[in-house]
Amino acid sequence: MAASLSSAASSPAESEGAAPVNILLVDDQPARLLAYRAILEPLGERLVEARSGEEALKRLMEDEYAVILLDVNMPGLDGFETAHLIHQHPRFEKTPIIFVTAVNVTDMDRLRGYELGAVDYVMVPVIPEILRGKIVVLAELYRKRRQLREANAALEAEKARELDLLNASLRRANAELAGLVDRLRDTDRRKDEFLATLAHELRNPLAPLLNAVNVRRMSDAAAASDPLQGLMERQLALLVRMIDDLLDVARITQGKLELRRATTTLREVLDSAIETTDPLLRQGRHALRVELPDEALVLDGDAARLSQVFANLLNNAAKYSDPGSPIAVSARADDGMIEVSVRDRGIGLDQEEARHVFEMFVQAHAGAHRAGGGLGIGLTLVRQLVGMHGGSVEARSAGPGEGADFVVRLPRAPAGTPGGDATASGPAETPPGGMRGRRALVLDDNRDAADTLSMMLDLLGFQVRTLYDPTQFEQAFAAFPADAVFLDVGMPGRSGYDVASALRAAPGGEDVLLVAVTGWGQPDDRRRTREAGFDRHLVKPPELAAIHAICREIEQRRGTVGA
Repeated sequence: MAASLSSAASSPAESEGAAPVNILLVDDQPARLLAYRAILEPLGERLVEARSGEEALKRLMEDEYAVILLDVNMPGLDGFETAHLIHQHPRFEKTPIIFVTAVNVTDMDRLRGYELGAVDYVMVPVIPEILRGKIVVLAELYRKRRQLREANAALEAEKARELDLLNASLRRANAELAGLVDRLRDTDRRKDEFLATLAHELRNPLAPLLNAVNVRRMSDAAAASDPLQGLMERQLALLVRMIDDLLDVARITQGKLELRRATTTLREVLDSAIETTDPLLRQGRHALRVELPDEALVLDGDAARLSQVFANLLNNAAKYSDPGSPIAVSARADDGMIEVSVRDRGIGLDQEEARHVFEMFVQAHAGAHRAGGGLGIGLTLVRQLVGMHGGSVEARSAGPGEGADFVVRLPRAPAGTPGGDATASGPAETPPGGMRGRRALVLDDNRDAADTLSMMLDLLGFQVRTLYDPTQFEQAFAAFPADAVFLDVGMPGRSGYDVASALRAAPGGEDVLLVAVTGWGQPDDRRRTREAGFDRHLVKPPELAAIHAICREIEQRRGTVGA
């Protein structure tokens, strides 16, 4: 039986090859220490002896122990006092203690021992199997706790390593994302710059074309009734409009578009929009019905931009409707807002198209035989311009083939705000030959643009001198002092700004009406030409109405000088 118990209490350190644990044997009697060693050595653990409580405390400071076998009755520090000091230390407060005693202890002594952290009592004479069994259990418990502690440490290390890897991966991903964002921003900036440059470059060949069409209308009385004349004017106006849209998109995305707010009325805005789209409406034989309240609906906004909003919506309705299909515009005032509806009976929109129709370069799917053309930016401009005015726009449709209703909501101007002048008109046209006796000098490195503009001015009565080389300007102006100088701003070799400075410094140059002719028409461009001494800023291709306005200004100056 004893052999069986001894076998059962064999050490896990021996059976599993685990590292031995430390066991502290504390007793003031060497014979007992020797007995303890004889009983416990078969377990294969590391046995450490201490002959007093003081020595036991010293041993504990040097190493960790799985279990302490502690004699109760020792001189100096007895077992209870030693246990109390041991468990006061944070490192050893959970170290199990087995008290050994040669006398019967009272229940109070046992209670005291358990309060001090004892886990068991062993009576002398010690029964080897019982002592070994207790030590085996406590040693194995310590070993398991140690293994768990090591496993936790390894797990923490692994988690820390994985966290470091994850953080490193996130840092790389964030760096890549930041790089991608920078590249996207750079690409977007380049796109905007490309659109602006493209629009500017497209204006250069358009200028002589529009000039030539205007020359044809001015020089031939029959041109007004020639259908080809109207066709060319409509298509050139469409090209100019598309270029303006490109520029506006680039300016809005760059945050460079500025609204020129003033009070106006919805009727004025719609009249201007209808006038703009009238050629397209006539071409498609679209009957336009406009229903507005009798009261004036006053807006505080940029009249030109608001007109552009509704012109784009009317243009969109005409493009995606069958010839002869009616278009309706209606408006109503509602809770401080003005709601305007532009309805057509065209191809309609499905739900997906209605959600994305205001995004850039998105066009409704009309099929090859119903394609409306365009760049897919008109409705994008509508949303952006309406948003800049503090309003909103929504596309509604019952589905494909059911037409579409675009609803614009804009803030109404406060009550009592006066509206714009509905009777205001543009500059009166200058009759052919009306500027006889006046001199104009045209300088542009684009020969076609310079020649056709000179033709227009000649038909208006100007005596015209045409230059293509900016380095010859001073000599030409000295020989031909002009009342007006039409000057291209962007020329190779010498800029128009430099020529303008030279003109203003020349004798008589201060009195000349200096007109900048350029493909750039943004507020910054106009400010720069104004600061450089230009009187007017003419955007290519120059409209005939703008030329007439310049003629009127020259006449007003002559009247002022004569007075």
